Amino acid sequence: MLDKFLDYLQFEKRYSPHTITSYKKDLEDFSHFYLKTESSEDISKADKKIIRNFIVDLSENNISKRSINRKLSSLRSFYLFLLKVGEIKVSPTESISSLKFYAEKQIPMSQEEMQMLNDQVFEKMHDLLERCIMEVLYQTGIRKAELCGLIFENVNLGGNELKIIGKGNKERYIPISKDLSDLLRSYLEIRKPETEHKSCFFVNKKGKKLSEKFVYVVVNKYLSLVTTKEKRSPHILRHSFATHVLDNGAEISKVKKILGHSSLASTQVYTNANIEQLKKVFNQAHPRASKKEEL
Repeated sequence: MLDKFLDYLQFEKRYSPHTITSYKKDLEDFSHFYLKTESSEDISKADKKIIRNFIVDLSENNISKRSINRKLSSLRSFYLFLLKVGEIKVSPTESISSLKFYAEKQIPMSQEEMQMLNDQVFEKMHDLLERCIMEVLYQTGIRKAELCGLIFENVNLGGNELKIIGKGNKERYIPISKDLSDLLRSYLEIRKPETEHKSCFFVNKKGKKLSEKFVYVVVNKYLSLVTTKEKRSPHILRHSFATHVLDNGAEISKVKKILGHSSLASTQVYTNANIEQLKKVFNQAHPRASKKEEL
C-alpha cells in the first residue's frame, strides 16, 4: 500500500517530489521498526501501542521532537489514506498527540551583515555559481529546493522575473533586479553543459543538478565570514529576506505571495523578528513614550 499512497500524493494531492521523498523516508523508517519488532512488513496492521513504541524508540535515539512530530504526521496521513480506501476501519494514530516543544528561535542576518557580505565578499567573488546561489536566495527568499529545481523555461531574464514551483506544485512569480538578471547572464556564459537534468538552470562543475547539501554548504561558508550566529542556513537567508523587506516597508500580503506561504500567519512570524528595533522606534517617536525608559 505504500506505493499506492505515494502515487496518491503525487497524482491526486500533487505534492512536490521533495515532499513525497520525505513521506517515503518517514514511512520506511517506521516499516523497518515494525519489521524489527513485529517480524512483519504489513504496517497496515499496526496498532496504537506500536506507534507509541516507535515514538519512544526515536526519542531514545536522540531524534529531535520536531523530527518525531514530522514522522508522526506522515503516519497520520498514511493511515487516513488507508481509511479512505477502506483498508482499515480505525487509524492507529488516532488520539496520539504530537510532542510539545519550544521552537528554536531563528535569528536572521542583520541588514548590516548582509551589506558587509556584499561589499567585502560578493563583489570580489570569482565563483559565479556560488555568488548566484547567495544572491538568488537572499534577493528572492526562495527555498533551497526551489533553487535546485529552477528550470530554464522559468527564468525570464529579459522580463526580470522568475517563475517558482513551490510546495504542492503551486506556481508564483518573483520579480528580480536588473543587477541580478545581469549576474545570471554572466553565469550562463561559464555554465557547464549538463550531463543530466538538462532543463536545470543551475548545475555543478560536473554539469549535474545542484544538491541541497551543496547549497547548504555554500551558504554556511559565506555567512560564517560575517556572523557568529549559530544558524547559517539557506532558510536563514529566506528569513532575512522576509525580515528586511518588511522592515523597509513592504506590504505583508505581497511578501506572503512572494514567499509562497498559504497563510498570512506564516509570514507574520517575520514581523516579530526585529522587535528590539520596533521598541527603539517606539521609544524615540511615540509622544507618550518616556525618553528615559525602555519598553
